[in-house]
Formats: sequence, C-alpha cells, structure tokens
Amino acid sequence: MTTGQPPRPRRTRRRALWIVLALGAVGILAAAAVVVVPLLLPPGPRPLFQLPVACGETWQLGTYPGHDDYDVDLFPTRGEAWGRPVLASYAGEVTVAGINGSLGGRTPDNPDGPRGRGGGYWVKIDHGGRWETQYLHLLEPPMVEVGQRVVQGQQIGRVGSTGNSGAPHLHYEQRRGWEKVETHFDGVPSGITHDDTEYTVRRKSNNCPSGQR
Repeated sequence: MTTGQPPRPRRTRRRALWIVLALGAVGILAAAAVVVVPLLLPPGPRPLFQLPVACGETWQLGTYPGHDDYDVDLFPTRGEAWGRPVLASYAGEVTVAGINGSLGGRTPDNPDGPRGRGGGYWVKIDHGGRWETQYLHLLEPPMVEVGQRVVQGQQIGRVGSTGNSGAPHLHYEQRRGWEKVETHFDGVPSGITHDDTEYTVRRKSNNCPSGQR
C-alpha cells in the first residue's frame, strides 16, 4: 500500500504541449501582423519621382493599344538607345533584380534576334509608403541586388531589349499599393493614363545631382 498521490505525467505533458502551441500561435499572429498591417495602411504621399534617365536629357514617353494602362515606354530623342543608363527615380530598397519571363536574343549586335517573354532583365524598387517603381527590358543583369538601398539618380542598369521587346527601350511603371497609377515626373503628371490609342509626349529629365538642375 502506498501513500500520497501518484504522479500524473500525461496531464503534465498535455499542459506543456498546449502552452507551446499557444506560444507558437501568438508568434505566428505577431509575424503576420508585421506583414499584413502595413499592407492595410493607406499609401503615403507620392514621392517626387524623376525620369529614370540622365540629367538634362529629353526622352519620348509613349504607349499604344494593348500596352496596358499607365505603362510607359521611354525612348531617347537623340542618340542610340542601347546601353543608355537607367537611373532610380527615387531613393528606396531594391526588392527585385533579376529576370522576368525569358530573355530572348535581341542585343546590340543582333537587334532583330528572337524575342523573349515578359520583361526580361528587370528591377523593382520599394520607395516606402507603399510606392514602387519598375524598370524592364534592361540590356544585362541589373547593377543592383535585392535588399540594396539606392539613392535617387543611382544607376541600376542599362537600356536594352530583353524579354518581349521589339526595340531597345525602357518600360517603366509607378505603383501605389497593388495598383499601377499614372506616372508623375518632378511633380507633373505624364498624361499617359490608358492604352486606348497611341500617345506620346516629351519630357526633360531633372534626375540630377543636387544643385545641377
């Protein structure tokens, strides 16, 4: 005959398991909040985006039927497009730097080579406040890496014709949250809002080092 209460290891283990599960659930909810809550907040004010090309240069901005609303193609008005510097429109953090779709075979030495798919070499930059910019059809692998901080005017690549591209140019987008919006440069709307008809404008770049505008 024994005295006292016998041990109850099963109940103790069960209680410990529930505590672990509860702590795990709290951790998952906290991690989800860190990701989800910023996405639910309204976008911040629009950054003062600049044309993603060299200071003082004039470029043609255009769209055409089937291009998609708010998408902008940029072509220089003087000189060769191949290899021209592509600059960050505003300071931010690189979130994508790689290949969108497939590259194809269009190069300066073979401009009529086979087209690829999608955007080819591309870069996406997060500017904070749920604002992003995208740069597509770059000539070669981007000059920046995911997680890298860039400043306005920093070179991130060169103009090319990778992906589904008919000629060397820069495809450019500005996004607010999950939506593409009309591009603004130096605080001025571009006027390219839909792709119902072919439409072009010319703009001079003020993406200049401080004091050189």
